[in-house]
Amino acid sequence: MSATRPIHRGPLAEPVWARRALIATSLAFLGLVLFVPLAAVFFEAFRKGPIAWWVAVSAPDTLSAVRLTLLVVGVAVPINVAFGLTAAWALGKFRFRGRGILLLLVDLPLSISPVIAGLVFVLVFGARGWFGPALREHDIQVIFATPGLVLATVFVTFPYVARELVAQLEEQGTDAEQAAVSLGASGWTTFWRVTLPSAKWALLYGVVLCNARAMGEFGAVSVVSGHVRGETNTLPLHVEILYNEYDFVGAFAVASLLALLALVTLIVKTVIENREVRMLARGSASRSEFPR
Repeated sequence: MSATRPIHRGPLAEPVWARRALIATSLAFLGLVLFVPLAAVFFEAFRKGPIAWWVAVSAPDTLSAVRLTLLVVGVAVPINVAFGLTAAWALGKFRFRGRGILLLLVDLPLSISPVIAGLVFVLVFGARGWFGPALREHDIQVIFATPGLVLATVFVTFPYVARELVAQLEEQGTDAEQAAVSLGASGWTTFWRVTLPSAKWALLYGVVLCNARAMGEFGAVSVVSGHVRGETNTLPLHVEILYNEYDFVGAFAVASLLALLALVTLIVKTVIENREVRMLARGSASRSEFPR
């Protein structure tokens, strides 16, 4: 008489009603916190017709906010890319004393309120801050000006590129770099020809996330901007001003621009993820065809 073997249920062996209940719950939650608010933004933006929407988004103050937002993002994102590549190279490829502390510092902006970050920059670079008198002597204004917006945006967004690259570089290991160095390649050549191409999708993914966060940042830039209309207001700050002035159509029209940017970011993010999954699948298939 053979021994009875225990029956193990697979991960997809749940009852049909349980799967349907989980799917329905997920869809209901997404609809409540994502689709309904998003639809409300576009409904309110076009409630008085496309002409009213166009008048709102083409207003001089709105165009000024768009230009300032693009300027801040255009400066902050490249800075974070350079920092992210440097930090990821050090943290992902080397083991050294203090590495854990450096990782903690990279993640620090994710755990600090953006408002607190803005207040820190006011304390350091404000008129009565640590460097305020020296900056005033050289006629340099940081707070309530574009440099302050850039600094605040860089601070709240710099973890995104670094964290994506650190995980990717740690997974790669150092075998390829060691082989390149043994063949006579310099460190710079090894980085550009070996390390960076293998981490390009992680880099692009981090850039997309950093860009989206920079465009939508409100708390930190609100503290350092001074809310000077037409001069230091980014798009999120301009939305707040219009809403406080009871210009609801204008506020939602400008908000629809940010929503469109968010949708584009989501699409790009999905494309990058799918591309990376396909590349990993092809790599796994190639390794299985040629076993050691």
